[in-house]
Amino acid sequence: MEKEICTISITSNWLGDAYTFYTDNKIKRVYDTSSLNSNITEWLDATQISKHNKDKLIKNCPEEFKEQVMHILDYP
Repeated sequence: MEKEICTISITSNWLGDAYTFYTDNKIKRVYDTSSLNSNITEWLDATQISKHNKDKLIKNCPEEFKEQVMHILDYP
């Protein structure tokens, strides 16, 4: 596993939704679909993340990691 860059939460309610970015361009998403079905993990690439969620990720990204995360997300 490559080095972790940062984890960004885009949770908008009580259901968790966090993305962890790695230096090898991998993205791990951990999210909840309900209170009974939580901490689901999936590995994504940038093409699997909607423009809306990319916008939220960049908005919530710490400034010192923004350039790296934008590159991984292929963000304009």
